[in-house]
Order: sequence, then structure tokens, then C-alpha cells
Amino acid sequence: MDEVAALLRVNRKTLYESIRLGQLPGVVRVGKSLRIRRASLVASSSGKGRDSDDGKQR
Repeated sequence: MDEVAALLRVNRKTLYESIRLGQLPGVVRVGKSLRIRRASLVASSSGKGRDSDDGKQR
């Protein structure tokens, strides 16, 4: 979880909350532990930082 939080630049509490809300793709629960698929994580993080106004005319 520390690696994922560092990659996404959020703290662990925010990461766990995102998982709880279903906002993070590729999360798999194995027993009591959580695993996050690297490919899903990289794909979802590549869209961060884009403007939400993309495509809007001014």
C-alpha cells in the first residue's frame, strides 16, 4: 500500500477510502490482504492531471 500511495501521490488513508468507495480499479482481496493489479493502476493513473474542460469551447 505504501508503494501505491506514493505512486498516486496520496496518503494511505485516502488510498483505503478510494478502495472502499470502489474508485480504484484492479483491487483484489486475498484473505485479509488487498492486492492491486499494476496494469490497472498504471492505466488509471495515466489519466490524472488532465483538465476536465477538455473539448469545451470558450
